Amino acid sequence: MKTSIIGYPRIGNLRELKFASEKYFRDEITVADLEKTAKDIRAYNLNLQVKSGLDFIPSNDFSFYDGVLDTAFLLNVIPERYTALGLSKLDTYFAAARGYQGEKGDVKALAMKKWYNTNYHYMVPEIDDGTEIRLVGTKPFELFSETLDSGVKTKPVIIGAYTFLKLARYKGNKKAVDFIESTAAAYSELLKKFRDLGAEWVQFDEPSLVMDMNTDDIRLFTVLYEKILSNKGSIKVLVQTYFGDVRDCYKELCKLDLDGIGFDFTEGKRSLELVRKNGFPQEKTLFAGVVNGKNIWRNNYASTIITLSELEKFAHDIVINTSCSLLHVPCTLANETKLEERFKKHLAYAEEKLSELAELKRITDAHCPSETEEYRRNSALHSEPRSGGNEAVRKKVADLTEKDFIRLPEFAEREIIQKEKFGLPLFPTTTIGSFPQTADVKAKRSAYRKGEISASDYEFFIEKKIAECIALQEEIGLDVLVHGEFERNDMVEYFGECLEGYLFTEKAWVQSYGTRCVKPPVIWGDISRAKPMTVKWSTYAQSLTEKPMKGMLTGPVTILNWSFPREDITLRESALQIALAIREEVLDLENNGISIIQVDEAALREKLPLRRSDWREDYLDWAIPAFRYVHSGVKPETQIHTHMCYSEFADIIKDIDDMDADVITFEASRSDLTILDVLKENNFRTEVGPGVYDIHSPRVPSKDEIKAAINKMRERINDNKLWINPDCGLKTRGNEETVPSLKNLVNAAKEARNENS
Repeated sequence: MKTSIIGYPRIGNLRELKFASEKYFRDEITVADLEKTAKDIRAYNLNLQVKSGLDFIPSNDFSFYDGVLDTAFLLNVIPERYTALGLSKLDTYFAAARGYQGEKGDVKALAMKKWYNTNYHYMVPEIDDGTEIRLVGTKPFELFSETLDSGVKTKPVIIGAYTFLKLARYKGNKKAVDFIESTAAAYSELLKKFRDLGAEWVQFDEPSLVMDMNTDDIRLFTVLYEKILSNKGSIKVLVQTYFGDVRDCYKELCKLDLDGIGFDFTEGKRSLELVRKNGFPQEKTLFAGVVNGKNIWRNNYASTIITLSELEKFAHDIVINTSCSLLHVPCTLANETKLEERFKKHLAYAEEKLSELAELKRITDAHCPSETEEYRRNSALHSEPRSGGNEAVRKKVADLTEKDFIRLPEFAEREIIQKEKFGLPLFPTTTIGSFPQTADVKAKRSAYRKGEISASDYEFFIEKKIAECIALQEEIGLDVLVHGEFERNDMVEYFGECLEGYLFTEKAWVQSYGTRCVKPPVIWGDISRAKPMTVKWSTYAQSLTEKPMKGMLTGPVTILNWSFPREDITLRESALQIALAIREEVLDLENNGISIIQVDEAALREKLPLRRSDWREDYLDWAIPAFRYVHSGVKPETQIHTHMCYSEFADIIKDIDDMDADVITFEASRSDLTILDVLKENNFRTEVGPGVYDIHSPRVPSKDEIKAAINKMRERINDNKLWINPDCGLKTRGNEETVPSLKNLVNAAKEARNENS
């Protein structure tokens, strides 16, 4: 068997692309400097994959910001507001990704959404009735030629035509079906260009095939590919799926004139069943996704060999593949110098997964796979007993009853009590939690971690930053304040460090969007709260002001979804273990005088199964109760807030209301507040703060822009239920953008109040 991967991390082992890009944004380096960093990363990755013996090496999996955005620019799907700026091609690209505010204009960025069930975010292409889809970009061809110059013939990777059209946002009357001809023509031309360059294989990524598909979707997909493949000639085409199974279109997919099809046998619940039931075309190559591309645990070779052996009964030619792109795992364990070997030997990042593929290749080539040294070593590893058990925690979870998840009194009664207690004005203003993590904050944290300053010196610094933040918020005129979260490196990692059962890494960075990288902690054992996590800083902040102070926590589902989870217990069990710990913190905050507590569930939508039939039993039936348990024991006058980020909420809006929070804030600005109609249609009872401006862009929104957003909200949300806030935390922004933006926000809210009165 040969080996393949779907894609590789592009950030660099030490986040070189992030730092170079941010320097470029600050005009500290030239475009040539940025492109050199990118080329160095690509060359390093290519060499690594060649040395590993990988048979199918991808190209064009590199991106300066996002692969979907790359595809939009490849296909001329570039809104006129960006091209009208008159910027260079690269700067136009960054304007679409980040927004632009300068001498040439003022435009918002494209909308941003979660990439299926991951914590990666993609930029949403915009297609209007005048969009002319055609092949105009050159990046995939340039990157293929770059690898060819190095003596390596790679497998170019492109977002597939069906997935691209399904992910796009249509701004006019036309829909995806109206762009079949032009899209198919562009992809056909793309194949011809690769054929002329000497490519043997081209990979079209089609993760949308694992979603629910109706007859119109299946027809859109098949018609597109019949047209694209009609003149493919000698070049081989692989349609690669991931994140699930293709139960709705398996037969149609197998009938197409494809040379290879990639299935996910890790997350694809029915992938093996589909092959068994329907067979697999003997003339096609099966790319079998058996190495998990989304988690960091060592592959269990015994289980994988069983799957591959079963597939050999149906497929003539099998390629051992990752389940998805390795974009979703860190680059290399080589940088983990502090993690004990007893833990590290169980982990596999992207580089180690290349080694696993090589070992699986050797094992499958052997006459007796179970007798190989690689197989025996792997079996011994997976036979080791697991440490980190906590019987008391497991018993608490097992003993939970239905009443433990119900908060009394009901929402309507609590709402009256809380309005009387807090006496907030109409359209109360607040922020989501974090304030800018400026250079001095990062430097002090680094010095403290390295032992260069004492704990008391570090805590004095944090107190000073909190005091400055409170003073700034009072000067701006915000109604409900936050402490700024200067003590936190990350909204999940910080809590993980305060909990038993977690492992922590040094440089296990994973791209979340653009230049934003996160370092997910690893759930190793059973989870419990070792000590209070936020009480000290929240109560200190409250002592500095008469205004209400929000205690800031991350919810159990988000902590789970933004960690690397265990694979030996269910996600439900892990979520409820974390919920036990967060509930203890909520009650501690309440007992220490914090009456507004925000429990962020930014990632609630993220791990929702991609198929609607799996939503309830596989996710919502434990995710919603896990959140409810966190706050079910607080007093009626304690106000519970939550926050959710870049996702599609319409289809689970009733479940979100059922979380029984008192106030919820949504990301809404990049999606033009489209969630407002959903809230109105569903008689959303929870008080709500749809974000009035986009914090992921450096541009400063004007007061009038924010006022227009507030007016739009008021058309669909009762004035007494409307909060005014940015769409996310301000951690990644600078003070120079944050302060004027918040001043404009407060002034816009005040104008709206005055008009109402």
